[in-house]
Amino acid sequence: MSLRRHLAALVAAMALALPAAAQDCAGRNLFDAMPPARLAELRGATEDIPNHKGLFWQAEKDGRRVLLLGTYHFADPRHDLTMARFGPEIDRAAALLVEAGPEEEAKLAEAMTADPTLILDATGPTLPERLDAQEWKALSQALDERGLPAVIASRLRPWYVAVMLGISPCMKRIVETRGDAGGLDHLLIARAQAAQVPVRALEPWDTVFSLFKGMSAEEEEDMIRAAMPAAQYADDYATTLADAYFAGDSWMIWEFGRFDAYDNSGLTRAQVDAQMRLAQEKLMDQRNESWIEPIEKAAGQAAGEGKAVVVGFGALHLPGRHGVLRLLEQRGWTISPITVEGMGDGR
Repeated sequence: MSLRRHLAALVAAMALALPAAAQDCAGRNLFDAMPPARLAELRGATEDIPNHKGLFWQAEKDGRRVLLLGTYHFADPRHDLTMARFGPEIDRAAALLVEAGPEEEAKLAEAMTADPTLILDATGPTLPERLDAQEWKALSQALDERGLPAVIASRLRPWYVAVMLGISPCMKRIVETRGDAGGLDHLLIARAQAAQVPVRALEPWDTVFSLFKGMSAEEEEDMIRAAMPAAQYADDYATTLADAYFAGDSWMIWEFGRFDAYDNSGLTRAQVDAQMRLAQEKLMDQRNESWIEPIEKAAGQAAGEGKAVVVGFGALHLPGRHGVLRLLEQRGWTISPITVEGMGDGR
């Protein structure tokens, strides 16, 4: 197995841990084919989520200004509208903050190459031993489609399996060919580098390896089961995600994943809800809370120069009671949305 072969897909996927799309991967929007009653139920599940609509926001407090950009981590021509609006803001910013900058991605690549046990469990029970025969058959086929043969897949750590299931085979091939995801995060970084604006990471390079520590064996196995339904029609799921993102309605895809797991994972609703809570806590809430201090610190330093800071991270980190927007509001920041002409903002 070539770890570098899968690295770009891993780095690109971690922020959302959800499927990805590109203009070269054809899929259908699953919301368009959804029965009206189910679509209404899905929309109802998002209504009480604070700040669940919109991608781009401004936060202000005591002369400090922060532009918060919810990103989509994969290539799409619609990013051009975002860059046209915010490229000049980056040019005059004091710094750009992102989840992982070039230095962090390089360290991650080096670590995975040097230590395969970061994603492989060479001593514990294999996945065929942990899942039933039907589950393993479906899982091994899905992973084989993503370039991971059964002999390797059987030893993968469950968190890595769940992440890989969230990437469509088509998108993974594009990521491997390009060498990166080509998403908004990388476009922001490239613009900052061209303008000689410092790029800083919101979290350490090895965060991905600590997110899922402490999970029980049952939680790990259910994490795979909850991720399996979407893997069966990943290109459709990916298209649905991309369309929801550019409509400014990213939280819809999170709730769609929940309802899809209700219907197709074999888990009870209580088990699915527990998995969703766990995933949200580990992938989003804990990280959101750790980002507030570096954001505020950077904003304070920038204000001393008479400048703002731009912060870019996966769009699902914006909304929610533990989302970055609500956390900043609780610390006295005034939050306001920014509309980009030509893009839907979900409002």
